[in-house]
Order: sequence, then structure tokens, then C-alpha cells
Amino acid sequence: MAKKSLIQREKKRKKLEEKFRLIRRSSKKKKKKASSLIEKVQIQKEKKSLIEKVQIQKELQSLPRDSAPIRLHRRCFLTGRPRANYRDFGLSRHILREMVYACLLPGATRSSW
Repeated sequence: MAKKSLIQREKKRKKLEEKFRLIRRSSKKKKKKASSLIEKVQIQKEKKSLIEKVQIQKELQSLPRDSAPIRLHRRCFLTGRPRANYRDFGLSRHILREMVYACLLPGATRSSW
């Protein structure tokens, strides 16, 4: 079983990520739009779009670190184990195996050949 503090930290990160998701997406879209303008526009306007790009980057950096989706780590929802998780079930391999043997997961069977 994982430490409760680590499980709580992951929950906190998930809440932060959901809270700032739209802000982060809109900033990234603006940044992508500004960078595409750099390629199409003349030299005078490049400075302006470059300044916009830097401002957008500062906006992104001002957001909390834990609000980035890359900081989330998938955990088993029963034990909190951070490794060997199956996305389809949200369980670690140990718990998945036990549940399959107990016929608690419909459609999952033991392999035999």
C-alpha cells in the first residue's frame, strides 16, 4: 500500500490540473498561433509576434507547476501503487490478478494454452 501522503498529493495535482486546464490550453493555442504568424509575416511584425510569444510563455510559467498534466502519475485506485497499472481497469497488476481469479472482473479470464 502506498503512503497516504503520496496518494493525497496525486489527488491535489489532479484537482489543480483540472482547474487550470482551460487556461493552459488557451495559452498554448495563442503561442502556436503567434509562432505560425512569425513564419508568414515580415520582419517588422516578427518583433511584435516574438514579444507576444514571450508574454504567453510567461503566462504559462506563472501557472503552478503541479497544474501541468505531465506531473500526474497513474495509480491503482485500490492500493495507490504507482507502477504496473492497467489503464483499462485502473488497477495494478497484483490486484488485477486477484480480481480476475475471484471472477470480479467480467470478461477477463486466466490465460491457458
